[in-house]
Amino acid sequence: MQLKIIHRTEYRYESPVRYSIQELRLSPISTAGQEVEKWHIQTPIKANLALDAFQNSCSTFVQDNPYTSMIIEAAGIVKTSAAYEFQDANKAVSPYYLLQQTRLTEPTAEMLDFFATDLPRNNSPEAILNLASAVQQAITYIPGSTNFASLAAQSFAMKAGVCQDHSHILLGLCRASHIPARYVSGYFFTEDSPDLASHAWIDVCIDIEQGKWLSVDTTHACFSDARHIRLALGRDYYSAAPVKGVRSGGGEEALTATISIHQLS
Repeated sequence: MQLKIIHRTEYRYESPVRYSIQELRLSPISTAGQEVEKWHIQTPIKANLALDAFQNSCSTFVQDNPYTSMIIEAAGIVKTSAAYEFQDANKAVSPYYLLQQTRLTEPTAEMLDFFATDLPRNNSPEAILNLASAVQQAITYIPGSTNFASLAAQSFAMKAGVCQDHSHILLGLCRASHIPARYVSGYFFTEDSPDLASHAWIDVCIDIEQGKWLSVDTTHACFSDARHIRLALGRDYYSAAPVKGVRSGGGEEALTATISIHQLS
């Protein structure tokens, strides 16, 4: 599919922000399953571009003049195809590093006991997909039930969450099974589910020496396909978040984020 994507993020503040730093991971790269035909990010001031440890394209900008609103817009066209296996030739981040849990992914004893019969004994595609299906069935998708700071353990306790929580739970269970896994942020195209336009899933390492990864969408209990557009990789949401930052001043914040994805061909 040839998909046109527009991602607009708007911040409004009750009082002037005196100083802020924004870090964006809003630029998809051409890789297996997707070819970026054109892409542009519009920011209030010029951003500095760099690659982070995961080889994500990272845009950073600093504002030191007072402001009460800010708009960030990313837009472009990506051509996608069905692909769920990826190979990292550069091995920028060792898969062994991705065996470590984070605060967001750390599983509780109750979680491990609940999924005990579904934990993979190996890193085969079938075993990983079976675990993803078990997580999907146990954790009901309920928009608004959690937020960006919610822990996997909290989502599990509620038996509810969104794609971010599905991903964090699956990450924690894979790592507890001694299988390296990483978080993927991106977009998901479907005409009848606009809430899923901003999406998250995971990659699981199936061959450490060769750097081969398998991409699994827990929310849909499937491997990634032409509906998925990859933006960034990380240990969890925090290191792969599309937009994050810190500020001084501003008071209460109102955030509006809209994503539209249209199929061109």
